[in-house]
Amino acid sequence: MFSNDKPYRDFAEFLSAKFPYKVQKISVNAGFTCPNRDGNKGRGGCTYCNNRSFSPGYGNPAKSISEQLGDGIAFFSHKYPEMKYLAYFQSYTNTYGSPGSLISKYEEALSYPNVVGLIVSTRPDCMPKELLDYFEALSKKTFVMIEYGVESTLNKTLERVNRQHSYEESAGMIRETAGRNIVTGAHLILGLPGESTEDILSHAGALSQLPLTSLKLHQLQIIKGTAMEKEFRLLPESFYLFELDEYVDLCIDFAERLNPEIYIERFTSQSPKELLIAPAWDQKNYVITEKIVKRFRERKTRQGRLYGQ
Repeated sequence: MFSNDKPYRDFAEFLSAKFPYKVQKISVNAGFTCPNRDGNKGRGGCTYCNNRSFSPGYGNPAKSISEQLGDGIAFFSHKYPEMKYLAYFQSYTNTYGSPGSLISKYEEALSYPNVVGLIVSTRPDCMPKELLDYFEALSKKTFVMIEYGVESTLNKTLERVNRQHSYEESAGMIRETAGRNIVTGAHLILGLPGESTEDILSHAGALSQLPLTSLKLHQLQIIKGTAMEKEFRLLPESFYLFELDEYVDLCIDFAERLNPEIYIERFTSQSPKELLIAPAWDQKNYVITEKIVKRFRERKTRQGRLYGQ
């Protein structure tokens, strides 16, 4: 069994081992764009992407990084006055720009009171050597985590959703980042169009071979204002959107095949109701996670049970 008696390796355990106090991520929108939007690699972005669907209300790019951190800390600190914070550069591609400009943004965040580390979300094809050198040096002084959007391990899927990078690029950059002793995470969407259940479960085996500390999973969501919304309206038969109970079992099937050393940070994501077209589960993330834990126990299984088989 994993600590806290959970049937999977929960990312909260990792943070508890790293920090002697409770920590909370504060999302920062630093006004970045993406090479898949500005024409460097493509236009329009990934077909599923509407950045508003995963940016919290306090992450307003019109405000400075310090102001956003102040707003986020005010939001959480009344409940846990002793809490410390991790600045989470979340929106779009947070290593895309001139290294000098990027580093100044990271340093501004780290200089804010009670900020004890940095989490940076990015694409695997947007990590220049100069920036990786910076993160390597920084990680020797403070907590640094780099989170790469992998989304799928199948190039046919990445091409279909207009990711404009390959799985090989993801795997290579994850290896290089972890090889510098930087905490490395990945993000994966379960249920992208064209993928069978067998395809989805194969991602667990592929990612298990990489030196990942953590993995974020979430269900495919059709979001208003995206290219995928148009595709969904025109060709709904191209999509299979899991019912909630099906998805709960899918997460367990996936976790059974996943390396038990990898921490699972989440199983689901919850987009704002006004943006979400489908699936309309209408359940909070923590409620779904509780269902998943309950189903693990009903099935008498755990993360990694089928790993390597």
